Amino acid sequence: MTLREHNLHVYNTLTRTREKFEPLAPPHVGMYVCGPTVYGDPHIGHAKSYVSFDVMVRYLRYLGYKVTYVQNITDVGHLTDDADQGEDKVERKAKAERVHPMQIAEQYTRSYFDAMDRLNVLRPDISPRASGHIIEQIELVKRLLAAGHAYEANGSVYFDVSSWPKYGKLSGRNVGEMQAGARVEVSAEKRSPADFAVWKRAEPGHIMQWPSPWGMGFPGWHLECSAMSMKYLGETLDIHGGGIENQFPHHDDEIAQSEAATGKPFVRYWVHNNMVTVGGQKMGKSLGNFITLKDAFEKWDPMVLRMFILQSHYRSPLDFSDEALAAAKEGWRRLRDTALALENVGYGGASSGEAYPGAVSDFITDVRHRFGEALDDDFSTSAALAALFDLVRESNRILGAGGIAPASAEALRGTFAELGGDILGLDLVFPDSDLDNGTQHQVVQILISLREEARKARDYNRSDDKRRRLEEAAIVLEDTPEGTKWRFK
Repeated sequence: MTLREHNLHVYNTLTRTREKFEPLAPPHVGMYVCGPTVYGDPHIGHAKSYVSFDVMVRYLRYLGYKVTYVQNITDVGHLTDDADQGEDKVERKAKAERVHPMQIAEQYTRSYFDAMDRLNVLRPDISPRASGHIIEQIELVKRLLAAGHAYEANGSVYFDVSSWPKYGKLSGRNVGEMQAGARVEVSAEKRSPADFAVWKRAEPGHIMQWPSPWGMGFPGWHLECSAMSMKYLGETLDIHGGGIENQFPHHDDEIAQSEAATGKPFVRYWVHNNMVTVGGQKMGKSLGNFITLKDAFEKWDPMVLRMFILQSHYRSPLDFSDEALAAAKEGWRRLRDTALALENVGYGGASSGEAYPGAVSDFITDVRHRFGEALDDDFSTSAALAALFDLVRESNRILGAGGIAPASAEALRGTFAELGGDILGLDLVFPDSDLDNGTQHQVVQILISLREEARKARDYNRSDDKRRRLEEAAIVLEDTPEGTKWRFK
């Protein structure tokens, strides 16, 4: 596969600089993103994260890279307190609902993927579950023990932070700061407050547990991502993504245990997505201020939510409000209406004349260039959208000034489909897209002609009836000086 010419630069959290993207073994790219902990329905914060990484995958594939995208499902081991304390989040939910933890995991895994499908987020190539990779995690713990980077204590195994001088290099914290800032009582089992569990002893009554050389237990949350990512992508990943809140301790711990075990760099590019806020405060399950995607879809089209997310940079916080969603809804309407107007060219929905011969091709070339420059600049979706809306304005200007030839309309339609659909993931497939020879367009045009005849005969009841019946079929008529045009609602 030939790579398209590009100048992609990515902000690497590890080096705190924008770096030219150069994968380890081009054209192959191994990309791992921390997936959801499945103990509740996904919310808008999840949407921002996974839509953002979805665009990255789409753009890399557009450039010609062969991306293997791995995104895990955390169905065990993520404790209510990330400092190795508290209950397993999935088990706690299961106790509250009086069902088995795996029932909770299945229920909310389905809920997660259903929501992502509606947002037009591509499914990962591999979605490994933590509970399905216990053997790999135990083997990784064994390697850490053998290398002197971990120690056993009363059935649990902890990573010895003092054995790894580079610990904290991602977040910029040092061990002294971590110990001074410890928020919980230090476990008597740990040699240092900064040490973290790679395997936890199962307390009596703990349901999700497995046999290990150290007794019955379950893996540490941080260990899961290291074991699963390296199983499928090798010991050095090209890209590791996740939420900015996971830099410490989760990703710092991943780096330490992975590099201590392999002696190799764990990740070439660390990419962190910022959070959704409500009134300046982080949206999240633990704070109780989240809006589930199920509830959001009752009020907004999934593509409006996707447009809302794309209007911000993935590394910037995104403040949620009804006003912001209303603006995204208007932007989505403009984009979709223009794409549909171009779809109608040649079927009576728009003029078939050519007002600006030769101009369309040049303008498309310019838009494609600016769109690519935007995404090459650390995946700047807001700037990419700005280029796409320039295409909207120019298309509408040409259509309104005298029409456009079918060949030019086809070129514009293809540009919308590729840039807006294939790369940004906005669903620009219309209900009649699978029909041949414009049959549906012709039927609508016949009804419009019958309505015009009724209006000329001053039979306004029959004219209004035609409009009403078209609206019931989700077709909106717009009377303009150039004649009646139509679009899907």
